[in-house]
Amino acid sequence: MRICFVTPSIFSYGGVQRVTAVVASYLSRHHDVTIVTYDDAEQKDTSFYGLNTTPITYRTVSYGRVPKLKRLCCKSYSWLFRHCLPTTPLTSRLYAHSSFPGEERRPLVNCLNEGHYDVIVGVHATISARLGAMRSLFPRAILIGWIHNSYEALFGNGSHYIGPQLANYYAYQWGRLHHTIVLSRYDASLYQQLHHLSTTVIYNPLTLVPGGRAKGGTRRFLAIGRLSAGHKGFDLLIPAFRRFLDLRREEEATDRTEETALPWTLHIVGEGEEEAMLRQLITENHLDENVFIHHFTDDVTTYYQQADYYILSSRWEGFGLVLVEAMAHALPVISSTLPTSVEVMDNEAIYFPTGDIEGMAQAMLRATHADWLKWSERSLQRSQLFAPEEIIAQWEQLINLSSSIINNKI
Repeated sequence: MRICFVTPSIFSYGGVQRVTAVVASYLSRHHDVTIVTYDDAEQKDTSFYGLNTTPITYRTVSYGRVPKLKRLCCKSYSWLFRHCLPTTPLTSRLYAHSSFPGEERRPLVNCLNEGHYDVIVGVHATISARLGAMRSLFPRAILIGWIHNSYEALFGNGSHYIGPQLANYYAYQWGRLHHTIVLSRYDASLYQQLHHLSTTVIYNPLTLVPGGRAKGGTRRFLAIGRLSAGHKGFDLLIPAFRRFLDLRREEEATDRTEETALPWTLHIVGEGEEEAMLRQLITENHLDENVFIHHFTDDVTTYYQQADYYILSSRWEGFGLVLVEAMAHALPVISSTLPTSVEVMDNEAIYFPTGDIEGMAQAMLRATHADWLKWSERSLQRSQLFAPEEIIAQWEQLINLSSSIINNKI
């Protein structure tokens, strides 16, 4: 099978890029795989995520130039569609063109048609919707949408991505695809309930080889993610950690055996525009000796190995790949009660209400009183559900189904 993944970016750091690279790499063992990306051609660096060891083909596309008057007309109609017009087949077709004019879509259409692909996978919500809108242009290909964020993150009130006004449009376009992949049963139920859209649930696989299991005893909490737009909730985690230290100090005041113990520390691994604000928050909470921000590294497994607990403070997540990575290193996990997180970890975590600073601090405190060794072993066992081989088998099953559809069409 000739399989093509269309993605905004592959040659840069990011969870979606890592997952795409892993899935594409495994599939390239038995299929002819191409990745089409909007990355600048000069950015091409296949050393990212070990892509240089695979037979994957890479092609780059860029947006064509839209004349100013046409761009203005397109923006005007797009505004009307988002704020005034009903979502009907006609208005949706017009919006598909106003939001992705011919000058921008032609380079992608030409690239995909030149490849004569059997299966085309749109990575991310927008590219998946655009594939649905262009379905008639690829009559011989199976089109798959791969949605990497949760329903609430994409379409909830206050969404940083799309917003509720376009939920029906996206569901309509995804409904024109042959398959739409989502990352949780919870999201699948929402799409079915709210939009009568049937989806396929395939979890993300573990994307790194664990460097070894954590051994505990370091008194370190770990959090990993981009420092951007409040997504990971690090602005909540820092004051929660301050509160946790106060709670521990109250307990340890009556226990002299704790006086010479290691200090409790929090290590955040990430980069982004919130870094300066977070460092200021660390200073304001008098945590310069307890909270440390580290930039991303290829050797992130070391941070997992040296931690005692992983904590997810996110306000939203599409899947929470770091949870799987943490469990694969035998780390106990503390998490906000995001539906995707609860689904990934089931009963193998200590939870707190999403966005609740006091609840987060109390959860951290409870974690320090749990049986660390037993919890660690349960985390490791749970992570096996997300082994790449398990997840790729589900992709293969979907591709085999696609193959039968193609054969019936010929």
